Amino acid sequence: MVSRMSLERKVAQLIQPQINSFDAEEMREYRWGSYLNGGNGGPYGDEFAPASEWLRLADEMWDASTQPLPDGEPIIPTMWGTDAVHGHTNVVQATIFPHNIALGATGDPDLVRLIGAATATEIEVTGIDWNFSPTVAVARDDRWGRTYESYSEDPELVAQMGAALVEGLQGKKGAEDYLGRGRVIATAKHFFGDGGTDQGVDQGDVNGDIDALKSIHAVPYPVAIEAGVETIMASFNSINGTKMHGNEALLTGVLRGEMGFEGLVVGDWNGHGQIAGCTVSDCPQALMAGLDIYMVPDDAVALHSSLVAQVRDGTIPEARVDEAVARVLRIKQRAGLLGPDAQRPSARPNAGEYDKLGMAPHRAVAREAVAKSQVILKNDGVLPLKPGADILVAGVAADSIAQAAGGWTLTWQGGRELTNDYFPGATSIWAGIEEAAQESGGSATLSADGTFEERPDIAIVVFGEEPYAEFAGDRKNLIFADTEGLELLRKFEEQGIPTVSVFLSGRPMWVNRELNASDAFVASWLPGSEGAGVADILFGAKAATGKLSFSWPANCEGNPLNGPDGALFALGYGRSLDDTAPLGDLDEGCGFLDGAPAADWFVNGRLSAGISASAGGMDLPNLRGEGGGVVARGIDRNRQEDARELTFGPDSSFTVSGEGEGAYIITYNLPAAPAGTVTIASGERTEDVTRRMTVAAGKGWREMVLTEACLGEFGDGLTIATNAPLQFSIAQISRSTLPEGTECSF
Repeated sequence: MVSRMSLERKVAQLIQPQINSFDAEEMREYRWGSYLNGGNGGPYGDEFAPASEWLRLADEMWDASTQPLPDGEPIIPTMWGTDAVHGHTNVVQATIFPHNIALGATGDPDLVRLIGAATATEIEVTGIDWNFSPTVAVARDDRWGRTYESYSEDPELVAQMGAALVEGLQGKKGAEDYLGRGRVIATAKHFFGDGGTDQGVDQGDVNGDIDALKSIHAVPYPVAIEAGVETIMASFNSINGTKMHGNEALLTGVLRGEMGFEGLVVGDWNGHGQIAGCTVSDCPQALMAGLDIYMVPDDAVALHSSLVAQVRDGTIPEARVDEAVARVLRIKQRAGLLGPDAQRPSARPNAGEYDKLGMAPHRAVAREAVAKSQVILKNDGVLPLKPGADILVAGVAADSIAQAAGGWTLTWQGGRELTNDYFPGATSIWAGIEEAAQESGGSATLSADGTFEERPDIAIVVFGEEPYAEFAGDRKNLIFADTEGLELLRKFEEQGIPTVSVFLSGRPMWVNRELNASDAFVASWLPGSEGAGVADILFGAKAATGKLSFSWPANCEGNPLNGPDGALFALGYGRSLDDTAPLGDLDEGCGFLDGAPAADWFVNGRLSAGISASAGGMDLPNLRGEGGGVVARGIDRNRQEDARELTFGPDSSFTVSGEGEGAYIITYNLPAAPAGTVTIASGERTEDVTRRMTVAAGKGWREMVLTEACLGEFGDGLTIATNAPLQFSIAQISRSTLPEGTECSF
């Protein structure tokens, strides 16, 4: 087939755009080999479209890709890939399984296989072929915003669970149903080192001896390959300064040479554009390094043009293109997408059977996973809840399915703005508790703010992190600083009402204050759509078997934990319901919370009294105006002109100065990587921050923390300078005394 294809058609097999950037007419013209829906993408621009619209689009793209071609050129159907990372959660009504961090706490690979199979069936309902899952990252710094996508800090546990999900999605290698009915293509991601970046910065740098790094971060891949995983996704991060999308030594030498992977290597969202010397529309380096498919959401046509030209001028050998195309076609063949028996998406098994989305057997598996993932960290004897008890359920998260589900749920970031109406058939934690209370002969009352008319026997407080995904979840430390839950717990404690904490989070966090104020504390992770599974543990309907797959911090320093040193609860900790041994009072001291409040230098669009801004020695009153090669103008972040956009010309600098103490904390946005060198200076020291700024570029609003670790000393001003044009926006500048040894971070 490859020998009969034109160069243009072959290159098209290596390009994967996203559904909101092209239409069926473009598919008919270019014949893209595959396409995807992004985290915020839905059919015909509607991310909340019903399942029937997803299937309609799948048929439309299939039809466009299978129109006859001239000169007897083979017709190659396209295939659709999706991020179904905890169920088919881009689609309304789908079962939402717990995120991977929770599944790691179950320690049950057989259960994970069932989850994979259920997810594959629901994917097939919508006519989609390919799942970008499982994530087999070994998260080693829980400040990373994707920690909840990791099963564990233990590479062996990650390998076991990842392989189980591969088998659940694809079927067991050699089995009759392999990639057949109720099965889809799986993807192990992200190769490799995504969970080991410095300071847990998403898409950042991983540095160290390569064999030592492989002994942790590469461990899951041979196991996934042995399980038959058909595709592996390259990671955004760098290894010792080389971006993985362009790292031939690892993508080809290690993955294919050492590990023997014969399948398809797919890129991540514009990841090839981060390679030095590349843009998203011009990057032969990625293909030469070992990438087979470019994930290029919005620039497919331009990339196609450049790749065709580079083959013709000899930059890319056509043999390398043929090799990659053959890999694409082999996977399509195995998945039943080639040959006389290939079927239009809507004609395939499970397609259009919309009652299978969120069907009872799948929700039962999800409920079991929720129950098995609950980890009891403290129990002074209040669990299991006594039959007949009058229970008050408090906290805004208690009746929020969206908060219990976390990121990658209907939208990329998820969010509490998604009301329960978006989740037909799902059960909130509150609803699960209410039903269980009634079945036990008691009652339950929901009161988000904790007020009541009749004194309850016990209060359950549901609280935790709000949803996030990827770099939006990166943190500077692991302090849970939101005090809603703490204030409720302390209020009930003062009233003599026993309390149970249900903590929703995508990672272990420092919650000593909340642990002290609770009579029982349950790490609930991000359980998803089946809140009744939480109630199963609280009421003792099921045994508590969940065990931590990550070490839990004893103090608030925020440094990585990967073992018992510094852990309050070590890997594998988790109480049974009859373990009521006292926990004892925990240290509530925390330098990040105990210091003086931050002094704002610039906030809500205004410089504070005594603070000045300048560029090249020229004043910028209230951080506006032009001078010294810098233009500062007001922009809207959260409200009218509450932030400033600074446009630097070559060899220009910006300075803000005034009286204050402690670290500089800047809320900023860098839309594109620096074109030259960027430095930050305070006092007598100048720090080159180009590499760190490059990693932060394109990730939206972030927080920069500048401490003595990189500044050496704190001067009475801060200067940002660049030798090339740069656009840099600022929403807030403040100074704060942080604990000694706090790292600089971007």
